[in-house]
Amino acid sequence: MGALDHLSNIFDCSSSNKKYKKRKQLQTVEIKVKMDCEGCERKVKRSVEGMKGVTSVDVEPKKHKLTVVGYVEPGKVVARVAHRTGKKVELWPYVPYDVVAHPYAQGVYDKKAPAGYVRNSEFDPHGSSLARASSTEVRYTTAFSDENPAACAVM
Repeated sequence: MGALDHLSNIFDCSSSNKKYKKRKQLQTVEIKVKMDCEGCERKVKRSVEGMKGVTSVDVEPKKHKLTVVGYVEPGKVVARVAHRTGKKVELWPYVPYDVVAHPYAQGVYDKKAPAGYVRNSEFDPHGSSLARASSTEVRYTTAFSDENPAACAVM
């Protein structure tokens, strides 16, 4: 059996030894790019149209938003737009304001956000979360509340 095993290893047709490229999934990549005029809009759109795997490109200049749909990686799309246009580019950091629990909290509310949107606080490393009250603060605020009439003997 030694010779047959050797020959079967040489002419192996099974897929266990072959390495296949992992196919990229269809994704929607939303990017924030500042666009002032129609020329900027055209430049941003052309920067990703020729990219391998891109199926559609949509530009919304009033929101400063570029939407790319295709078999692409978000990091590569951001890098390509930044390199080709020379503009500051970041992944779309905004979500609709009704999705966030506290839309007017510090770090979430953004004056530059489009109408109806606030900054996504879950994925923003620079944004601060809401401050939580410590146990001593809770004791002092509940000691004089109307819901607890026997809390203060001095009054």
